[in-house]
Formats: sequence, structure tokens, C-alpha cells
Amino acid sequence: MPKSFEELPVWQKARDLVKYVYDLTKKENFCRDFTLIDQIRRSSTSIMYNISEGFERGSNTEFIQFLFISKGSAGETRSQFYVALDQNYITKDEFDKGVYLCKDISGQLSGLIDYLKGSRLKGQKFKKEYKSFKERFDEFTKQFNIPDSKFNKKE
Repeated sequence: MPKSFEELPVWQKARDLVKYVYDLTKKENFCRDFTLIDQIRRSSTSIMYNISEGFERGSNTEFIQFLFISKGSAGETRSQFYVALDQNYITKDEFDKGVYLCKDISGQLSGLIDYLKGSRLKGQKFKKEYKSFKERFDEFTKQFNIPDSKFNKKE
């Protein structure tokens, strides 16, 4: 696992999408629709923000939750590309590139979610040595000086 969110390929791709969205929304036709500009910029930045926030939480469970939020934001951004195309703010080629980026990010997020769900590691927050129930019980009984406990007998 990477040591920082900046090393995650999906975060890097989300950053590319944000740059692309900002470039498109500066175009003459697009720049007058303040509501759509605000929405598409917010949803695209939400993708990378949630990836980074989830990563920094230090827990796979929380990271997965934030990755799902990012995935939703990728869908929202993709939908907003349709509005921009329908209003003739962007060309079909610009639309296709934006939708491709959103789908690629969404697919990478799904892959990362699946990987994290199958991982035995639970994140930095929980990085500690795993002990079985018997090992924990043995330690517990030793605290009370019960060396002859029937649970501690070697067979």
C-alpha cells in the first residue's frame, strides 16, 4: 500500500479530471453558467478530496466509506458532462474525454474497494500484532498467577 494518497494512481487520475474540468469551465460558452460551473467543479474535486481524506483516516473501513463517496461524485460529474454537452458548452470530443476519465476513475475506485475489503490488514490505525484467543487468554491467566489452570495445561 502506498505511504501517501498522492501515490495512489486513482487520486492522480482524479487530479487530472479536476484540471480538465477547470480548463473546460473557463471556456467562453461555459463560463457564464455559474451554477453548472460550481456543481461540476465541486463534484470533481470531491472525488480527490474524499480519496485523500479516507486514506488519511488510517482505517480501511473508513477509507472504503470515503471511496464510495468518491465513486458517487464520479457519477455526478459524469452526469454533469451530459448537461454541458446538451447546452453546447463543450464539444462531443471534450464530453467523451470527460466521461472516459469519470468511468476510469470509477472503475479504479471499485478495484481499490474490492482489494481493501479482501485485505486482512485493517489500516494504520489498527496496525498491531494479531494474537489468537488462546494467546490472549494465556496472557490474561498469567496476570493472575494461575499457572496450573486447566486451560494452560499442555497436552
